[in-house]
Amino acid sequence: MWLRAIEEHINYKIKGYNVNNLSLLVMAAGMGSRYGGLKQLDSFGPNNETIIDYSVYDAIKSGFEKIVFIIREEFSEDFKTKISDKFKDRIDVEHVYQSLDQVPKSFSVPNSRSKPWGTGHAILSAKNAISGPFMAINGDDFYGRQSFQVASNFYQNEENKFCMVSFKLENTLSEFGGVSRGVCASFERQLISVEETHNIEKKDGEIRSNEKIFHGDELVSMNMWGFGIQVFDYLEERFKLFLNDYGNEEKSEFLIPIVVSDLIKEGVESVDVLNSNEKWFGVTFPEDKKNVSESILKLTSDGAYPEKLF
Repeated sequence: MWLRAIEEHINYKIKGYNVNNLSLLVMAAGMGSRYGGLKQLDSFGPNNETIIDYSVYDAIKSGFEKIVFIIREEFSEDFKTKISDKFKDRIDVEHVYQSLDQVPKSFSVPNSRSKPWGTGHAILSAKNAISGPFMAINGDDFYGRQSFQVASNFYQNEENKFCMVSFKLENTLSEFGGVSRGVCASFERQLISVEETHNIEKKDGEIRSNEKIFHGDELVSMNMWGFGIQVFDYLEERFKLFLNDYGNEEKSEFLIPIVVSDLIKEGVESVDVLNSNEKWFGVTFPEDKKNVSESILKLTSDGAYPEKLF
């Protein structure tokens, strides 16, 4: 396996790529309340592959050099056995635990709190595991090869810039209920804002959220963000402010799109918008599993992926 990994790495370098030790940060500590189980460990591929397996495979093929998993400590052994042990000889792998007690010493976690602090806190928990540019993704979203490739291309000559891989809204919907999406406003490939919009669904040929109607080609964020390491300083500072304002609430979340939007509004950072034409797959609802499995099977039969990834 090591020879195969070295060969892939050499081939990538021969093509002239330099991705500045690009890492992939996989957020896999969520609870999956609507899905009814741990989506991260569920099987979707022809050989029981998880969605994460496909993201890692695409990342390796696109020149990423390290995978960092954010997980909950209580299912770490199951996670390693089911997922990361399969490719630990192909790419550098590190596990980071996200927990409620990862807060400033001056703050006490409410006894009633059980929900994780959110995606911003998840990324912050990986501060000591990452030393260069990285892409952050959800562990239960299927992004497609092109999405990882455009991100890798972006970081060939960049280290400190921020980016977001965007998808067409119509490529991100579920047949089984309304979904929440970050609808993006951009100008000349620069992100202006992300508006979290809830209950978006396609009904009677129309895509709508309550009274708002969409065309379908609007760009949305699926939490595929690229960051330089300065993001950790921003997150550390802003998480303290978040706890001061909302820390005593049971379900408040420190979300990365809100942090990014604030950084843009304040003129602190700019975010390049990268477009992906891939069709996103995800499992918001249990009924989504059949469609995702069938979509992956078709990609496999079309030659996009081997039957056995690792």
